[in-house]
Amino acid sequence: MIALGIVASLIGIAIALSIPWFPKSASTSADKIDTVYDVLLICSVPIVVLVMTVALYSVWRFRAKPGDMRDGAPIHGNTRLEVVWVTIPFLMVTALAIYGWITLDDIEAKQPDTMIVNVTGRQFTWTFQYPEQKVDTTELVLPKDRPIEFRIHTKDVLHSFWVPESRLKSDAVPGLTTKIRVTPNRIGNYQVVCAELCGIGHSTMRQNVRVVSTTAFTSWIDKQKQPASAQAGGGGGGGGGGGAAPDGAQVFADNGCGSCHTLAVANATGTVGPDLGKIKNATAAFIRESIVDPNKDVTKGFPPNTMPQNFSTKLSKAELDALVDYILKAQK
Repeated sequence: MIALGIVASLIGIAIALSIPWFPKSASTSADKIDTVYDVLLICSVPIVVLVMTVALYSVWRFRAKPGDMRDGAPIHGNTRLEVVWVTIPFLMVTALAIYGWITLDDIEAKQPDTMIVNVTGRQFTWTFQYPEQKVDTTELVLPKDRPIEFRIHTKDVLHSFWVPESRLKSDAVPGLTTKIRVTPNRIGNYQVVCAELCGIGHSTMRQNVRVVSTTAFTSWIDKQKQPASAQAGGGGGGGGGGGAAPDGAQVFADNGCGSCHTLAVANATGTVGPDLGKIKNATAAFIRESIVDPNKDVTKGFPPNTMPQNFSTKLSKAELDALVDYILKAQK
């Protein structure tokens, strides 16, 4: 029975370790957390398999024979065995707790040249502020290999800030500021995911994350600091050329509109807000008003105070015009 349990445990460990539980790592902390997870699997799988093997074997081996209604033999117990099966799990759990604490303490240690990023969650979007750079944005862009300290807040209910590739996450709690430290080490595109059920639009509460080179990050920050008209390509100087006008589809995508709204031309399928391709009596004035003052005329069947209230200041006039024109042309 014990031999069968050991063999089954080894098979269970091999299967558990072969399963890709997480996406590809993109931070220095991810590999350490993955190792902790593997150690937990190596310790827990044999216990589960061994206990179940013994239990199933006992059910089969000591089952009552047909027609035998006698009680089983009165067994008092085995004190030595009881001490052993309590002591071993206690020592294992204690060792794993200490190992996990050491790993977490190492991950959360302060690093030189740490950049602060303020994260704000609200139903059903994330916004980001770079206080050192004086930049506010709906897109999270991070420089590769630079330590980041996320300071996480919420404007309404509980949320949970999570980038699966970094493995770390933290709840956003009303009235509190929570913190996590991450050092991204892989250039690429990822997503911020809300891991706390926060309302009807919870599943759509996702935002883009880009990890870029230091040079690319500096260029991105410089672009964000430019006046909105300059970002749109219309700023500057004297002559008659003003650059390209903002693209409505790009404004729609960059501001996370598809997370909450359906719009066929944008392949957006959000259901938190109304279908933007089927606006009744759609006019440019009505669409503009709905963007800059979303609580003024809330579509029946949808809750108020859901859409962010800051698009009047967040978008330049050119961007707002482009977005309104894009939505207006998409009406069926």
